[in-house]
Amino acid sequence: MTYITKPKLHHPTLPLNALGYTRRDYEGKVSTLCAGCGHDSISAAIIQACWDLSIEPHRVAKLSGIGCSSKTPDYFLGNSHGFNTVHGRMPSVLTGANLANRELIYLGVSGDGDSASIGMGQFAHVMRRGVNMTYIVENNGVYGLTKGQFSATADQGSKSKRGAVNNDTAIDMVSIALQLGATFVGRGFSGDKDQLVPLIKAALAHPGAAFLDVVSPCVAFNNHPGSTKSYDYVREHNEAVNRIDFMPRQSEITAQYAPGEVTEIAQPDGTLMRLRKIAADYDATNRLAAMSFIQSHQARGEVVTGLLYVDNDAADMHEHLGTPKQPFNTMGAAQLCPGSAALAKINASLR
Repeated sequence: MTYITKPKLHHPTLPLNALGYTRRDYEGKVSTLCAGCGHDSISAAIIQACWDLSIEPHRVAKLSGIGCSSKTPDYFLGNSHGFNTVHGRMPSVLTGANLANRELIYLGVSGDGDSASIGMGQFAHVMRRGVNMTYIVENNGVYGLTKGQFSATADQGSKSKRGAVNNDTAIDMVSIALQLGATFVGRGFSGDKDQLVPLIKAALAHPGAAFLDVVSPCVAFNNHPGSTKSYDYVREHNEAVNRIDFMPRQSEITAQYAPGEVTEIAQPDGTLMRLRKIAADYDATNRLAAMSFIQSHQARGEVVTGLLYVDNDAADMHEHLGTPKQPFNTMGAAQLCPGSAALAKINASLR
């Protein structure tokens, strides 16, 4: 948590979105994470996505668990609703909030330790129930707050900063989300803002359970040779299945290069990241094909990024349960507790 505040004055020439807000209006407090942490890049991408979509900050409910990643909601959308839950329990709290007020935009931010270990059970149920939310896992493969132990997503054979080798099989959150029924699944890299921002925008607009696994290197404990979550490794092994643009209804965003082409992006450290756009050949609506594609490239040590799966006819939890359109938190006692006669009718229908 930080008590350092940013200046409230805005330069008069800052660009405005459709609501008249500047990008600064979507920021939060000053980050206390390590300089160069990939999580801060994800926060910046969330800020950019919400500004681009002209989302009213007070319509967003951001929830998190415990860990470095779960601190980040303090660093974006300072004028939105926020709740920091206990370790691994963010999904159930978000589900309850969503049931009470379906009119908010729900954003869950978690980490690989928070979601893939103690919170795996909760992650499973929030995905299969189709809760209308954007679930972002900031994945660095380590427990940063407790000095760099392997997390459940650390790749088998990867090395820790102290030289220890991980002998356990890694949990792939993207594959799990696909198996559990998530209707929007993607993976990004914190160092690739051009890809990450459109992914977040599309996830926020998706009417169902949208999951994004974002590889986010830990500069303190997992950015060394031998780590498969380091900046250099991801840049060298990243293959983008597509370079997506999210096109809101009021405007069009153009693509940057043609399907089938390869582009090389120079990084500040001099390395090159090669991205292959194969959108013309990749079917993002085939769940089984997406799972096979991820596994085959994973076996070759490649990090597949982009929109991996989307169900264009997705339904959310409220549609599954048949809840009323009116949010529960606006109903009175008579609507929420209709009396013994209504209860007797329900019981009779179950006999």
